[in-house]
Amino acid sequence: MKQKDPHRQLEKLKNKVLGCTECPLHQERNLAVFGEGPWESRIMVIGEGPGANEDKLGRPFVGRAGKLLDRMLEKQDLSREKNVFIANIVKCRPPQNRVPHKKEVETCFPYLREQIRLINPEIILLLGATAMRSYWGSLDEKVSDIRGKWHREAGRLVMPTFHPAAVFRNRNYQEYIEQDLNTIAGKYRELRR
Repeated sequence: MKQKDPHRQLEKLKNKVLGCTECPLHQERNLAVFGEGPWESRIMVIGEGPGANEDKLGRPFVGRAGKLLDRMLEKQDLSREKNVFIANIVKCRPPQNRVPHKKEVETCFPYLREQIRLINPEIILLLGATAMRSYWGSLDEKVSDIRGKWHREAGRLVMPTFHPAAVFRNRNYQEYIEQDLNTIAGKYRELRR
């Protein structure tokens, strides 16, 4: 049986996300945020959800934390233009940038699961506690306890780290995120050989 074109499937999924009305988050959004990056990326970065800038532009991580993330990725010769796909747990901005409610995550997560299936990354980086807990369903551990450690799941390597926005509250987090991105870049290069 011939496989369906994943690019065509991703385009269909994107259109579905952009028009989604499955949960109350769509009522206040300007634009849903599907994600961004090459659709054949071997690395996927997953955050919590769109903020105000992302909601206006329909692009993930374009505010202050996004600019920091881009700079840290570039130090490792990684970028959303070349080899990283960036997505979020929820595709619409929660009001006042609050943490997404469990029901919102449950409603939106199948979109992310399908993005992962179609893009088929080898490495997934989870940014922050909400992304980590939402991705794994429930987790009592803190990001600080398991950041930088690989978890093998369905043939993929998954690693949590701090969200770049945490750097604006505590500058020390930048060093940890950069260490984790360095580990990811090393593994990426190793897998490309």
